[in-house]
Amino acid sequence: MNAAIIGGGIGGLMSALFLSKQGVDVTIYEKEGKLGGRLAFEERDGFRVDQGPTIVLLPEMFQQLLDEAGIGRDCYALVLCDPLYSIQFSDGLRYTKYPDFNRQLGEVNRLFPAEVEGFKHFIEEGRERFAQGKQAFLEKSFVNRRDFWTGSNVKTLLKLKAYQSVRKLMANYFQDERLKTAYSLQTLYIGGDPFHAPAMYSLVPFSEHEHGVYYLKGGYASLVPILEEELKKRGVDIYLNTAVTNIHSDGKRVMGVETKGGFHSFDTVIFNGDFPAIAQVMKQKEKRSFTPSSGCVLLYFGLDRIYNDVNVHQFFIGENFHEHMKAVFERNMLPNDPAFYTFHPSIIDDSLAPEGRGVLYTLVPVPSETNISWSEQTEWIEKIIDRMEQLSFPRLREAIQWMEVRTPTDAEQFGLFGGGSFGIAPILFQSGVFRPQVKPYPLENLYAVGASIHPGGGIPIVMQGAKLMVDQWIRDQALKGESVHA
Repeated sequence: MNAAIIGGGIGGLMSALFLSKQGVDVTIYEKEGKLGGRLAFEERDGFRVDQGPTIVLLPEMFQQLLDEAGIGRDCYALVLCDPLYSIQFSDGLRYTKYPDFNRQLGEVNRLFPAEVEGFKHFIEEGRERFAQGKQAFLEKSFVNRRDFWTGSNVKTLLKLKAYQSVRKLMANYFQDERLKTAYSLQTLYIGGDPFHAPAMYSLVPFSEHEHGVYYLKGGYASLVPILEEELKKRGVDIYLNTAVTNIHSDGKRVMGVETKGGFHSFDTVIFNGDFPAIAQVMKQKEKRSFTPSSGCVLLYFGLDRIYNDVNVHQFFIGENFHEHMKAVFERNMLPNDPAFYTFHPSIIDDSLAPEGRGVLYTLVPVPSETNISWSEQTEWIEKIIDRMEQLSFPRLREAIQWMEVRTPTDAEQFGLFGGGSFGIAPILFQSGVFRPQVKPYPLENLYAVGASIHPGGGIPIVMQGAKLMVDQWIRDQALKGESVHA
């Protein structure tokens, strides 16, 4: 039994690990010159910094999935970020989040004494909602949509207040607008608007306190060679710089894939590109339009110093956060006073740069699918650097040894739908049962994984999606009377 995986992102790599454990002969076709997809480094002159994901959430899920895939915990190291991160508002107030509950209560009491009870309720109710949401949605796929619409799931949706936005849900707990922002901005991790993303995504800010925010030693992208080495040990065939140009189907099942080397027959095909791009390689009757997630302007720096008095992760909120979100998600305009995020891992990892030097990463949420000419936005980018220097990184300009900029144009050229950085947007009708599933079409042997596939974006969630896909594949083989390794 053999399988082709189109794309070597984290979803494809985890799928290959799970399938190879089932005795399947796996072949990966990757259009780029290396595996990993968005898990990659920006490297120059002995410096390296993650290009994409930086925050490790849901560490237990992350580790358990790697365990199941056959990757030992001695192969990598997770470091708890303590503090989790800080959020600085335009009025100068800095709110810090901690993994310790009592320390967090103290921080809330220090800055927002009237909000202590609301914070307690947020954590208490979040714990119950998280357990229900994880079981109902993260651990299940909905290839048959009727499986979703059970009485139990409907009750869970109501409990999660999926009909509300994350921001509106936070108003149930907090009165201060700054705290509402502090506990709703996390939808931006997956390219969603806090003012419109359904409240089920409020499980993310709860999980940060409950499960922690971690850093993968060596950088998130250091996971890729670990997985690649294991795949090669198992005899998985990996073809780099090899784009799949066509998925052949007879209307009932997929026959195989076509590359520059010709047609290749496979029993199973798994698509790990950004899902809307499947239309480029497959003539599928069902056509659906999607809304992309937000885009990002990303700045990568090599520095001649390390800023040891800042947090690894920091958020800086502009004067009007709501206006920034409207500019990104409604007006498709460049925000005038944007919020932004910085990542300075050199504080806890000296392997990323030459001795005494550091790396820095900055992310600014911007529109996707826009006509903005990014090559003409030098002045706007310079203003971001000015604010970084003023707010947290004194004399930053003189510390910069090199800088690289990535925009939604680069993301789209890489193959990300509409230049969005996180797959399709986490809006209500692109979430849960409404999101493309691990078996997206009524073809008996075509599957899909990735950020645009249920259960959604974020590295551990995409990894979980790969597990759901292989679980579905195993069920399908059983129905056909095929034996697989337990």
